[in-house]
Amino acid sequence: MKNIIFLSSADKKPFGGNKIIYQFSNYINSQRQFTSQVVHIKKSKMSKTLSSIKKKLRIESNNFTGWSIKDIEVAKNFHDKWFHIDISKKDDLNFKKEDFVVIPEIFAHLAKDLLINRGVKFGIFVQNGYSIFSTNNRKVLEEVYTKSKMILSYSKDIDDCISMAFPECKNKIVKVQVAIKSNKLQGGVKKNVITLMPRKLGWHAEQVQLFLNKHLSKKWKIIVINNLNENKTFNILKLSKIFLSFSSSEGLGLPPIEAAIAGNKIIGYTGESGKQWWKKPIFTEIYSGDIKSYCREILKFTKKNINPKIFKKQRQKLIKEFSEKNQNYSILKMLKKIKEL
Repeated sequence: MKNIIFLSSADKKPFGGNKIIYQFSNYINSQRQFTSQVVHIKKSKMSKTLSSIKKKLRIESNNFTGWSIKDIEVAKNFHDKWFHIDISKKDDLNFKKEDFVVIPEIFAHLAKDLLINRGVKFGIFVQNGYSIFSTNNRKVLEEVYTKSKMILSYSKDIDDCISMAFPECKNKIVKVQVAIKSNKLQGGVKKNVITLMPRKLGWHAEQVQLFLNKHLSKKWKIIVINNLNENKTFNILKLSKIFLSFSSSEGLGLPPIEAAIAGNKIIGYTGESGKQWWKKPIFTEIYSGDIKSYCREILKFTKKNINPKIFKKQRQKLIKEFSEKNQNYSILKMLKKIKEL
């Protein structure tokens, strides 16, 4: 029985990448011929101490190497608390040659010491095409991507980034799909509420709110969603009418898609990858940094009496595309490729 091991960060803040990894690992464990585990890694205490000393002494380096094998340790007691998905955890970085390890693009360079030198087969899960260059050691990255057995991607923008960065590896791209819990985003009574998440471009979000201050009708309320768990976030999205997207150069910003499925009008930045789904009537694109146009579009929509039924067809299409059925089918295709290695 082959064990599929996912490396993941021990990020305590709400991070969609971890949720996707958990969903994949959870489903793989339901399959007879496979098992799956997740191992969370973090920067070691010693590495943090050295970084702090260098910062205090103002010791700077222009050579961005990313975390090294010496910098990391397993976060044994870590588990994401902002959502609940059952997984099996692995508490060490010892891998068997029969294992298949899936490493995220942000840690891809670690595969050299962790996997290649140990003869362990692996794939790279690129969830953000703009995080591919996890180190400026191009030689190591070239070796890692060349020796990977597959490169997972779930958007056209990610495909394009991989193909541009490593054109010799574009045939290794394996398309997967991610699922959104659409059933948890249905229902609710809509109110004159505008929601936003400032995690990515907080300064832009602040500017939009400041410019809106003297123009937004008192009938409307802005709710900032920050560091809330999945259930609380979904409950707010179900009652809001407008979601403001501040996505910034990412593989696929899930919040705008989730908000759209919850019946919101989406106004804002595509984050590049979002262009694949950013179509009217639900989505209205604002060029990143165009704060004034952003505000004008919000005000224009708040003054209209929009019938939510005009969003129905597009919402149903998103629900179907981001279904568990599509996600699980893509995972099965991935497992078939792994089995054939």
